[in-house]
Amino acid sequence: MENHAVLVDLSKCIGCRGCQVACKQWQDLPGLKTQNTGSYQNPPRRNAKTYMLIEFHELEKANQVQWVFAKRQCMHCNEPACASACTVGALIKREDGPVVYDTEKCIGCRYCMYACPFGVPMFEWDKEFSLVSKCNFCVDRLDSGEQPSCTKTCPPGALKYGTREAMLDVAYNRIYTNPGKYIKHVYGEREVGGTSWLYISSVPFEDLGFPKLPERSDVELSHTVMHLTPTIAGGMALALSGLYWVINRRRQAEKLAAESTKESHDAK
Repeated sequence: MENHAVLVDLSKCIGCRGCQVACKQWQDLPGLKTQNTGSYQNPPRRNAKTYMLIEFHELEKANQVQWVFAKRQCMHCNEPACASACTVGALIKREDGPVVYDTEKCIGCRYCMYACPFGVPMFEWDKEFSLVSKCNFCVDRLDSGEQPSCTKTCPPGALKYGTREAMLDVAYNRIYTNPGKYIKHVYGEREVGGTSWLYISSVPFEDLGFPKLPERSDVELSHTVMHLTPTIAGGMALALSGLYWVINRRRQAEKLAAESTKESHDAK
């Protein structure tokens, strides 16, 4: 089964929020009251009822102001740290791309929130028995042969859905056939082992608040640590056993020396 992905061309996004509305409608998520934060965001941040958000950035370079809109949601990592951290198997990476979440298995421990390098899973603070929530890549639509609701809705064509290999080809074709328009970086191609959401941009991703992450995933690191744990634990057990033996022998020697001294003193 081929791994699918979405290419986000930030140079094409006009901030219409059509994708945001489509997501709310398809996922049956409630609307939230607009908050005047000065950031032109509605709502101002992602939360348990807002799986994706269009972020607005006003950048100034060479005395020129540039507006950039960035769609942010779950990145659906190839090696998801959230799934690795989940102790009950509530988060699973599918072969076709999505990282799916099973509310029936979730116990609300929030380990996934701490593990995710993108800060994606959000806690349902307003519920008595709270779990987490996140974008599920519209898996019900994918299983029916459709594309995600957000990519189908995008009027300017800033979102493109297809196989990950094809989306990388499209990304690099746009970068190299439009010299000077894009930075030479496809965000998500290699970050933390790669993701199913890929981005190209005319400005550095760091300027847009995208985290600068290593190519090696936390999952690979955790697997390495887990693999070495028995060896480390065994070594520590042997070291502690040896230390205990040395201390015990020293105490026995000190006890014998004290008894010998006492006997010698009594004999006198």
